[in-house]
Amino acid sequence: MKVLITGAAGFIGSFLVEESLRQGFDTYAGVRATSSRQYLKDERIKFVDFKYSDKKLLVEQLSEFKNSIGRFDYVIHGMGVTKCRNMSDFDRVNFGYTKNLVDALIESGSVPDKFIYISSLSAWGPGDSKSGRPIMLSDEPKPDTLYGASKLKAEQYIASLSEFPYIFLRPTGVYGPREKDYFVFDKTVSRGITPAMGFRTQYLTFIYVRDLVKLAFMACRSSVVQKGYFVTDGREYTDREYAETVKKHLGRKHTLNLRVPLFLVKLIAYFLDTVCGWFGHTPTLNRDKYRILRVMNWKCEVKPVQDDFGFKADYDLDRGTGESVRWYKQEKWL
Repeated sequence: MKVLITGAAGFIGSFLVEESLRQGFDTYAGVRATSSRQYLKDERIKFVDFKYSDKKLLVEQLSEFKNSIGRFDYVIHGMGVTKCRNMSDFDRVNFGYTKNLVDALIESGSVPDKFIYISSLSAWGPGDSKSGRPIMLSDEPKPDTLYGASKLKAEQYIASLSEFPYIFLRPTGVYGPREKDYFVFDKTVSRGITPAMGFRTQYLTFIYVRDLVKLAFMACRSSVVQKGYFVTDGREYTDREYAETVKKHLGRKHTLNLRVPLFLVKLIAYFLDTVCGWFGHTPTLNRDKYRILRVMNWKCEVKPVQDDFGFKADYDLDRGTGESVRWYKQEKWL
């Protein structure tokens, strides 16, 4: 069975490729010619460079592929951008490229048995900060970032296609080896500083990358279709618990606890966005990222994904952080 994994050169994508190979699938990694293949060394990987920006060309590429080899049985669509120098790129890539791919699959007669779209909890927006009520699937989505809005827009388009066999996976914060954003926090703690946003307790949720990947393939093999799910490890953590877990695995008993007022975080984010933009770079802390960091409640409903797939995370935050930190040290990141 053939699996296409888009965004295969990325953090989540590279783990999807590894798991696809482990499960014995004929694995096609969608990567650009200019993308790094640092974590895609296995000789069994077949590389494809589909032109998501050009629907006409994409239809031709998929038609040629289908005629010579056959259609993909599964497509796991992980390609997208999480931070952009030009804010319009969120919509152009996360929505526009996704729409082109879905349309091209249909027009080329290459619709897979299952199309797994790696969306985001940000597509639904944050939970209520006062009541602490979890985000529910029945809630009206209210993304408050351009990233989340672009993911939701892609979901809505796919869901409008009456017979398209999609499943939406909306992970909360995804962490693990090779990840670079949470790594910034780890690196800061390793230097003796534990930063925190604002002066109220944050309620956080996480999913370890290997658990998200496991679920993606469970979804491929399932009979479920045309449904969406929030994805976490099934637990909730405070920002203090998160920090203490990182400190434990870094061996830092004492650090300077630095709580930064949200208005100052916002100023820094906008400053970095402006200055880095002059040099063509996108900083880790930018104005869209700030809108995510300021959220006090990322609790969400997880029972549906547990019920429909029998999904249970293998990693809680303690185990996942330990494995991540060991990898960062082994690779000399820390």
